[in-house]
Formats: sequence, C-alpha cells, structure tokens
Amino acid sequence: MSNDDLQVRVQHFAALKSKYQATNYEDLSPSSLLYLILRKADLEFEITDFEWNWLQEQELLETIEAIEYEPQRRAEELRKLDTEFSQLKSKFKVTKRHDLRLSSPLYPILWKLDSEHQLIPSEVNYLKEQGLTQTLAIAQEMARFAALKDKYKATRYQDTFPENPLYKILNKLEAGEPLSDADSNWILTKELLETLDIYWQQEAVKEAEFSHLKAKYQVSSNQGGTFASSLLYPILQKIESEELLNEYEINWLVQEKRFEIVTLNQQRSEKREFAILKVKYNANQHEDSSISSPLYKVLQKLEESNPLEEEEVCWLQEQRLTDTLTIANEKYATFLKEKIKSGEDVNESEVKWIKLNDRKDILALLEQKHFAKLKAKYQFVDLRSEIPRETIYEIMLQLEEGTRLDRLMVAQLIVNDQLSPNGKIAKAHHTLEATFYEQEYKRTGNKWNLVSASSDWRKAKNPQKASELTNNFNFNKIPGDELKSALLTTRGTAFRDVENFSEAEKCAKQAIDYCPHGYEPYLLMATISKRQEKYEDYVFWENEAIKRGAELGDEDYELKRMVKNIKDEVKLQEVVEYLLKEDPHQYAWANSYLKQPKDKAK
Repeated sequence: MSNDDLQVRVQHFAALKSKYQATNYEDLSPSSLLYLILRKADLEFEITDFEWNWLQEQELLETIEAIEYEPQRRAEELRKLDTEFSQLKSKFKVTKRHDLRLSSPLYPILWKLDSEHQLIPSEVNYLKEQGLTQTLAIAQEMARFAALKDKYKATRYQDTFPENPLYKILNKLEAGEPLSDADSNWILTKELLETLDIYWQQEAVKEAEFSHLKAKYQVSSNQGGTFASSLLYPILQKIESEELLNEYEINWLVQEKRFEIVTLNQQRSEKREFAILKVKYNANQHEDSSISSPLYKVLQKLEESNPLEEEEVCWLQEQRLTDTLTIANEKYATFLKEKIKSGEDVNESEVKWIKLNDRKDILALLEQKHFAKLKAKYQFVDLRSEIPRETIYEIMLQLEEGTRLDRLMVAQLIVNDQLSPNGKIAKAHHTLEATFYEQEYKRTGNKWNLVSASSDWRKAKNPQKASELTNNFNFNKIPGDELKSALLTTRGTAFRDVENFSEAEKCAKQAIDYCPHGYEPYLLMATISKRQEKYEDYVFWENEAIKRGAELGDEDYELKRMVKNIKDEVKLQEVVEYLLKEDPHQYAWANSYLKQPKDKAK
C-alpha cells in the first residue's frame, strides 16, 4: 500500500471515529478492527455478534449507540428532505402531474433556484421540456428582480422572490412611475438609501424635462401641475417623440382646453396617414407631403371606397399617377362586387360608375343578382321552360317597371306554363293588362275594353275591381246585344269568384236574354251550378253551352283569346309563327291567322 493510500485511509478512519463517537479509541491504524466495523456500519452492512462483543470489550458504548441509531437518523433525514422538497414545489408552483421523487433532477434545480436564485441554460431547458411554465416564469422574474436590485443599488436586501414589495417598487422605478409615500417609507425602513437617492435623481430629471416641454409647447408654468400628478407630462413626452395620442388623452386635453396640442396631434396623425396612403396606393413619386395636397383628399376618398369625381380622375392623370388610378378603380370595383354579392342594392351613382368604366364583369354580376332577386320575387320556376334567359329577364324587368308585355312574351309564358292562375307573374301581367284596357276605355270610350279589363282583373285575383267596372251601368242603354251580354257575363263571373251566386246568376240570365246564341253565359251558369253542387243544373247548362259552340277543356283558350285581340299585323304574324314552330299540330288553329304570301308570277 502506498503512503498516499495509507494517508487516505487514516483520514477516513478519523472521520468515521468522529461520526460514530469513537474518538477516545487510541489506535489510529487503518488495520484496526474498529475501522472495519465502522466501515461496515457506514455502508449499512450487518454487524456480527463477534463484532458487537468486541465493541463492548473495548467499552465503546457510545459507538454502539451511534451505530444502532444510524438507520433512524437516515429515515429522519429522508423525511426532512421530502418535506423541504414539498415546500419548494409549493413555493415554485410545481403541479402534481410532474416527477416528484427525490431522485428527480427537479429537486436540485429548485434547491439551487431557492438558494442561488439563478439557473444555467440547461436547467432552464429542463423546466421548459417538463412544461413547468409557472416555475420558469418565477425563475425569470427572480432573475429580473436580481438585475433590478443590482441596477438600483438594493443588493443588500437578500430576498429575491417576486412577491416581495421591493420587486414592485423597483419595477415602478424601471417604468419611470412615481413612488407612493408608502413605497418611499418602505425603502427607508429597509435602509436602502442608495435606491432612494436614485429615485430622487430620476424625479429631478423628470421635473426638469417637464419644465422644458411645457416651455417648448407653450404651456404656462402654472398649468399642468407637477409632472407626478398630471397627465400632461406623458402627453408632452409622446408629442416630443412624435407618438400619436390615444382617445383618452385627447379627451383630457379638450377638457383642459389644450386645443393647440390636440391640433398638433391631429396634423401629425393626418401626415402619418398621408404617408401610409401614398405607399398603399403607389403614389410616392408625388413629392408634396402636405396634408393640404389634393392627393391626400383623393387617397382618403379611395380608402373609404368612394368613387372619384371626373375632375379627380383627370387630376391623377395630369400628375401621371396612373398606378394610383388603376388601384383606385380596382379597389372600388372590388367594393361594388362585395356589395352586390352580399345582397345590398347599388345606388344610381354606383351604376353610373360601372357603366362609365365599362365594367362588364360587374354589370354581369349585377344582372345575375338582380335576375335571381326577380326570380324569387315573381316565383319564376324554369323547370321544363324553354324561354331564353334573356327573355325571362326582360319579362321580369318589364313587369317590375310596370310595362305591358310584348304579345310574343305572353305567348312564350303561356306555352311554357308560366302563367299559372296563382302565380305572381300571372298576377303582375294581368294587372298590367287590366290597367291598359281601362286606359283604352277612357281614351276611346269603347266598352269592349271593359270586358277585357274585367277578365284580367279577375285573373289578377281582384274580382272586386272587376265588378266595380260595371257597377253604375244601365245595360239597357248600351248599344249592341253582344256587348251587353259580354259585360254582364264578365260581371257575373266576378260575382261568382266571390261566391255571390245570386248576383252572378242574375247577371248570367240577363246576358242570355240579350244574346241567347252565345255560349259564354251558359258556361257561367254551369260553373255557378257546380259551385253550388247543383249537378243536374250543371249538366243542363254545360250541354246548352256545347250546343252553342263551347269547346270544354280547351287548353289553348287563353292563347286563342290573346291572338284574337292582337291588332298589330306584324306582332300577330310573329306570335303565330312562334306557335306553329313550337308545335304545328297542337297550334294548328293558328294557321287561320297566318298571312299567306302573294302568288308568284308564273
């Protein structure tokens, strides 16, 4: 054994003798049996009976007690460690879901944080990896606290936990906030006089700066109070650094009647906005940055998605700001598209802009939305309909404008089952027809127009209006039995529609008296009888109508009536040709209206 090894053993033996109360044992040689026994005890090996007896023979009673007490001491030490660990976990907000064993790396990290206050990067990374965000936040706050203590000469104060009052005070100093009397008294109590000196120096600098700013921005010395109590100081600081004021600060200035500062802030705000808008609308080549520049007003208008006036467009062109004009047009076009897509109506000026700029894309979108809106309004169902979309749109536009439909349009609606009795298109169409025939009656005095008007009012679901047309007539004074019969028949039909069967029957029989060879009043009597469930009478009157030429169940009755009433020869031929092209067999009756070409020369 080398001398170094022997020396180590001697020192180890001395330490064990001290630990186990055996310092009175004179033999210092590591070859002593006592060294072996103490080493075994320290390593928690079982002591043999022989060894216990030997200790008693050597009268090492305190050593025997120390060896016997060692397991208990270890257990107590373990409990102490566990208690300390629990306290650290609570202090540094470690949740139960993390590794809480004493063997965990977390324990030494918390111990170090509590004693030395700062962690190395690998320890910080461990806290991040374990998701201990609250612990990490406390560690960062402690590091900040330590840095602030160093900066403000408060290192003699030992506690660095963030909940300490000193931390809040130092944060106020760092933020340049005034301390309360309670804060100052606390610093004095803790004898942190250097910290207090730094604070007073800061305050002196602020007071001097406040006086300078008040002088610069022409605020009298007796206005604004002290910098500590006045909002004016941070406002003037913002003005000095060319920061914009918030709404609360502006309202305070208005209340204090500091309008010149409000105006200065507004000018800066507008100047900054102008610079931003110039970049946004590619107008930086325009050198004038004054807010009085016409460009500023133009760009503000663009930002609000308003169209430019003609003179503004010309001004942009003169200034060669073509990119700005292009951006402006596209921005406004986008605004209009979004407006149309959202279902909003465009106004007259917006439509004018669309047409002036020849925006066919927006016109198409506008037409598409308007078409859908009108289809919904008029409940146009285009299943099986072969009417061209353009024609459908034109029909609905004319109905919307209150313009009487072209006869070809009416024929197309009838052929494609779009004039159903309860439909909104039928109601709008027949209302226009009824109004037209009423006006024709007033213009010409021809009462046959009232027959047509009454018929159309009924089809427009307004039988009351239909009957009112003939309320004050003295039928005996009306010339022509056929006209009398027709007026009475349509009047009686209106009464039938409102189930005034007695008046309806009265009109029908009077019509028969005037014109017994016409089938229309007989059909009216048939429908009156059917409505009243008088089926024998219904059969009788229906047969009488058939004898006089009625064609029951004629699907083309409405078409025939319309074609018969067309006075314009060109329109008549147009409608007839359309019908014969659609179905020459079903509409063969239209051939009688077809104008025959003149015989060619042989």
